[in-house]
Amino acid sequence: MNHQALSSFIWSVADLLRGDYRQSEYGKVILPFTVLRRLDCVLAATKPAVLAELEAKTKAGLNPDPFLLRAAGQRHFYNTSPLDLSTLLGDQDHIRQNLYAYIQGFSPAARDIFERFDFFTQVERLAKAGLLYLVTEKFANIDLHPDAVDNAQMGLVFEELIRKFAEISNETAGEHFTPREVIRLMVNLLFIEDDDVLTAGNAVVRTLYDPTAGTGGMLSAAGEYLHEHNPAARLTLFGQELNDESYAICKADMLIKGQDVHNIVVGNTLSDDGHANTRFDYMLSNPPFGVEWKKVEKEVRKEAAEKGFDGRFGPGLPRVSDGSMLFLLHLISKMRPAVDGGSRIGIVLNGSPLFTGGAGSGESEIRRHVLENDLVEAIIGLPTDMFYNTGISTYIWVLSNKKPDERKGWVQLIDASSFWQKMRKSLGSKRKELSEQHIADITRLFGDFDEADQAIVLDAAGKEVARQILLFGDAEPAAPEGGKVKRVPISRVFRNEEFGYTTITVERPLRDEAGNIVLGERGKQKGKPQPDSSLRDTENVPLTEDIDAYFQREVLPHAPDAWIDREKSKVGYEIPFNRHFYVFEPPRSLHEIDEELKGVTARIMAMLEGLAE
Repeated sequence: MNHQALSSFIWSVADLLRGDYRQSEYGKVILPFTVLRRLDCVLAATKPAVLAELEAKTKAGLNPDPFLLRAAGQRHFYNTSPLDLSTLLGDQDHIRQNLYAYIQGFSPAARDIFERFDFFTQVERLAKAGLLYLVTEKFANIDLHPDAVDNAQMGLVFEELIRKFAEISNETAGEHFTPREVIRLMVNLLFIEDDDVLTAGNAVVRTLYDPTAGTGGMLSAAGEYLHEHNPAARLTLFGQELNDESYAICKADMLIKGQDVHNIVVGNTLSDDGHANTRFDYMLSNPPFGVEWKKVEKEVRKEAAEKGFDGRFGPGLPRVSDGSMLFLLHLISKMRPAVDGGSRIGIVLNGSPLFTGGAGSGESEIRRHVLENDLVEAIIGLPTDMFYNTGISTYIWVLSNKKPDERKGWVQLIDASSFWQKMRKSLGSKRKELSEQHIADITRLFGDFDEADQAIVLDAAGKEVARQILLFGDAEPAAPEGGKVKRVPISRVFRNEEFGYTTITVERPLRDEAGNIVLGERGKQKGKPQPDSSLRDTENVPLTEDIDAYFQREVLPHAPDAWIDREKSKVGYEIPFNRHFYVFEPPRSLHEIDEELKGVTARIMAMLEGLAE
C-alpha cells in the first residue's frame, strides 16, 4: 500500500468523527492513534518475550529496564502491558480503562509522546461520544509494521495527514515539513564533498542536527541517504521542535529508528537552545521565514548584548518581522572548529536574507560575517510554488568552514528556477516538484563548481524542443532548421568581496542667499564648508574599487564642489542573485509588430464578413 492510499485509509476515520468533532480537530485523534498503532505493530512480535523477562527480573529483584529493551529488540522503548490494540477490542465495556493501562505500560520515552499529544483528553472525549471502540477498531485493523510500511513511507503518511489537517484548519503546513524532493537535494549537497563518509565499509560516526525538526523528515532522509551509500556509517540525529504534535511524531520516528530520543528536544530554539554548547558535523533546516520573532525578542536581545560573539547572535540581529536569519546564526554557532573536522550546513531561506537591509543593518552585518569568514559555499535558487504554504522564491544556502581548496574565497550561485516539472495535482501552494533528474543535475552543477549555461533549443516556431546544460568549453547543440539556440546562465562563481560595498556619504556645501559657501565659525568646523543636508546623497562603491577613483569618475564631473564625509562611511554586503542571471530580451521590431497586427486585423475582418453573410 503506497503512502497516499494508506493516508486515505487512515483519513477515513474522519467519517466516524464527523459531527462530534470539528474538522480542524480531526488531527488530535488521528495522529496519536496512528503513532500508537505504529508502536503497537513494532512491539507485537516480542511482547511474549518482554512479559516473560519482566516477570523473571521482577522476581529476582533486578531493575528490568535494560533486559526489557533487549527482549523488545529496541534501543529505547518497550511496553509491559499484556494488552495491545487487538486484545483491547475483546472487552468493549472497559476499553477506556484498558487503553489507559496499555499506554501506561510503555517506557517513559514513549509515554511522553502521548502526553505531548494530550492523548488522554481525546480518549475521554471519544469515550463520552461513544466513539472510542469504533476508532480503536479502525486502527487495530491496519498493519503499520515497518515490514509493511517502511520508515520513509510512514514519514510521508504523517506529512500527508498534517498537510490535510492544516488545509482544513487554515494553518500553514509548511511550518511542519519540507517537500521530500527538496530534502533529497539538500542531503545530496550536504554529503557530496565527504568521500570518507560515503565510502562503503568506512565505519565513520557523524552527527546531524535540525533546529526546526518538524516531524523529522530532514533527519530521516539524511539517515536513509547515508545508510544507502554506506551501511557501515552511523549518523546520530539531533533536533529541536516547537510544535508539540510535530515533536511527538518526530520522537516516535526516532524511537523506531533506534536513535537516542533524548537528542530530540521540545521548545523554542531561539529563546531556549536545547543543545547549548553542542557542535555538530552536519546541519539541515527549513526555518519559518517571514515570521516575526517578537515573542522571543527579549531573550534574543539579552543574549546578543551580554554574550556578543561568545553567544549565537554576535554578528547582528535582523528586523523583528523576519527571524529566519537568526536560525542561520544559530546554526553557524553550532559548527565544529575546522581543526576538529569542521561542519557543513544546508538551510532553506526566502529571498529577503539576500538583500534586505542597507550597510550597517543587522541583515547586512550577518551577510558580512558569513562572507568575510568565507562560510558560504553556494546559494541555489529554487523554482517558485515548491512549498505547501507559499509560492514565493526560496533559496538553499550551503555553508561550510571546511571548504575544499578550490572553493576557498569563492561563492557559487546556481539558478535552478527552471528545474521543475508540473505536479499532477496541486497540494496547497505546491504546484511544482523536482524530478530525480533535476536533483542530479543541480547536484552535478554544485559538484563541478564551474560556470555553466543552459542551452534552450527552439524550433522555427519558437517552441522549445530540448534543453542541455553547458559547462565552460562545452560545444553548443545545433539548432534545427529555421530555429535557434538560446543560452541562459545557470551557474556563476564570484569572489566573496564582490558582494561587498562601501556606502559613502556625499556632501554638498550650504550656500547663503548670495550663493556664497557658508563656513563654520567655531570648533573643528571653523573655516570649513558646512554641508547642506537637503543636497546630501549616498553612493555604494564596490569593495573591489578604489573609493577616491570612483568619486573622481562618478561624482565630481556632476558635482565639482562635493566631498566625502569619511566618518559616515559604512561597509555593507548584499547578494543580488537575480541580477546575475538576468538575460536581456530585445524588444521585437516595430515592423514585426506591425505585420502581426495586420494579420490579426485581416482575420477579424474575415470573421465579420462571415457573420454578415
